[in-house]
Amino acid sequence: MLSATFGSSMAWLTGGVPQFVISRWIFLRLLGVISLIAFISLSVQITGLVGSNGILPVHSFLQAVKSAIPGIDRFRIAPTLLWFSSSDAMLKILCALGVVFSITLILGIAPSLSLLLLWILYLSLVVAGQEFLSFQWDILLLETLLLAIMFAPQSILPGFVHKTAVPRIALLLLWWLLFRLMFESGIVKLTSGDSSWWNLTALRYHYETQPLPTWIGWYVHQLPDLFQRFSVFFLYVVEIVLPFFILGSSTFRAIACAGFIALQILIFLTGNYTFFNLLSIALSLLLLDDAQWRAILPSGLLHFFPCSPAPSSMSFGLGVFFCLLAIPILLVTANQLLDTIFSDAMIPPLASLESFLSPLRSFNSYGLFRVMTRRRDEIIVEGSDDGVQWLPYEFRWKPGALDRALAFVEPHQPRLDWQMWFAALSPYGANPWFQNFLVRLLQGSPDVLALLGRNPFPDHPPRFIRAEFFRYHFTTLGEHRETGNWWKRESLGMYAPAMELQAR
Repeated sequence: MLSATFGSSMAWLTGGVPQFVISRWIFLRLLGVISLIAFISLSVQITGLVGSNGILPVHSFLQAVKSAIPGIDRFRIAPTLLWFSSSDAMLKILCALGVVFSITLILGIAPSLSLLLLWILYLSLVVAGQEFLSFQWDILLLETLLLAIMFAPQSILPGFVHKTAVPRIALLLLWWLLFRLMFESGIVKLTSGDSSWWNLTALRYHYETQPLPTWIGWYVHQLPDLFQRFSVFFLYVVEIVLPFFILGSSTFRAIACAGFIALQILIFLTGNYTFFNLLSIALSLLLLDDAQWRAILPSGLLHFFPCSPAPSSMSFGLGVFFCLLAIPILLVTANQLLDTIFSDAMIPPLASLESFLSPLRSFNSYGLFRVMTRRRDEIIVEGSDDGVQWLPYEFRWKPGALDRALAFVEPHQPRLDWQMWFAALSPYGANPWFQNFLVRLLQGSPDVLALLGRNPFPDHPPRFIRAEFFRYHFTTLGEHRETGNWWKRESLGMYAPAMELQAR
């Protein structure tokens, strides 16, 4: 009887869900596009960030790991293909391979294998990227790629991709990821104890203090206080209430999908958050079944999408393997969710399992802006040949010149510009990477200079380098009309003292 019950449960978990074939087709192609964006975005920055002449050379990082963790365990702690070679060429090869397998995923060629290789490649780069690839969208992409391996058809040629229905267990795991992403992002705002989230004033500060605002965000910041408070309330409804609609009927799931996408579009318009919004939207679209897609899509496009096959199941052996993979995923992520809600509620054995799996960066908790930043401090890096006249380096996207228009850069992420925002939240001595950055400017590293918008010393590196500290504020509508400036600022003194390279 026990074996019959087990067999019945396995059949339900691994059985096909034919009404989500169109959803899978759309999701996998969107995931391929998002992966393509991620790898191309990295490819134009990677050597300046972690190359041999970059800010945080990956070779030095791996050597430090090797010294601290002797033996084979270092490969578990830092799982990256760059152990074979940490050269600049290898970094570029990993990015190029990511582009190739993103395209094969878009084309539907060997989707499961493409996803597995994309996960391995991106994990290798995330580990190598250190501080520069430690963002929530990086781990969200890794977790999504890993789960999508089970979700994708186990076939090679595109023509056979949609002959089988969607594995139920894989779909449920992706819904669970979407639930956690949204619910945890909402609940952490309340459990953090930040008064601005409780009294609905957080968005008074958000548009001005977020890392890379857009010009639309500047205008939204000017709207009345009542609008800002209502926006926080709307945020709570979407992030805390609507996730439970995932558990309901197809109608409730469609409502949740619409709410999630509306929120992501608003975030996309007001701030540059790379491919995070696109990835969240892709996950949200999995809530729509084929009947809803056929009602939404123009009739002329329907023949491009696959027909729902007859219900089917994956092979028993593969089904058991996927179920065994699902068990630690569910245990660890459920434990993380409980810890997010109740704080320090980790069950010790599961905490140990999470610690063991954490180097894979694919079993995560989420929650952007747990505590709202209420001031915007900016670091302005300057160089000088004589220690008297100082010229500023201009970044491509982060605030600097007061009259430079706020722009859209998403879905590309200028990772140095982003990291400068974090550097301004802590003292100079707490940011070793920033100290390395200043040294590279004194050395005139071409790879690092390529990350900047304008180098005021095109012919030779400066003799001295320093960083000033300013507090930035959005201008008002009147101030913008009068001066053309998007920002105003006040000096906070020096962030990093003047320094020069020691003579050899």
